[in-house]
Amino acid sequence: MVAAGAALADEVGLAHLTMGLLAERLGVRTPSLYKHVGGQEDLNRRIAALALGEAADAVGGAVQGYAGRDALAAAARAFRAFVLAHPGRYAATIGVEPSGPDDPLAAAGRRLLDAFTAVLRGYHLAESDTDHALRTLRSLCHGFATLQAADGFQWGTDVDESFEWLIAFADRGLRTAQG
Repeated sequence: MVAAGAALADEVGLAHLTMGLLAERLGVRTPSLYKHVGGQEDLNRRIAALALGEAADAVGGAVQGYAGRDALAAAARAFRAFVLAHPGRYAATIGVEPSGPDDPLAAAGRRLLDAFTAVLRGYHLAESDTDHALRTLRSLCHGFATLQAADGFQWGTDVDESFEWLIAFADRGLRTAQG
């Protein structure tokens, strides 16, 4: 049921996902859904955990065998592709906080951070700079992908060229920050 909710969120947007709409899609009555989830908030949290896990798999798989700029490019492209393919489920990940260390949301979020942290190892940053670099990469990749998913780049320059420019920009910044 969570996978169906995630697919529906991708289709209609997370803001338009309701228990009623999901029940209709599944061909069941809305009260039947409450046997599986505690309500809309619980459904959204489960979609967020699913999305973070899927994004972690995509990014983690993409960076295998790469280091430095190649790992950065692979991670950024995989993350962007995930957000563009799954805008609704990705939207569920924004601003949601794990309820504790055992929350599936926390585990999935750690896996995604671990994939990006692996990218940073190739840049030999000072340990004290790792969090700053992770936040910078998240901001760059998230910002670009969500703007693109929302049709926010409506001028003539090729969007893929701009994304490659972003990767080169991030790579230069990370190489400059090396310890």
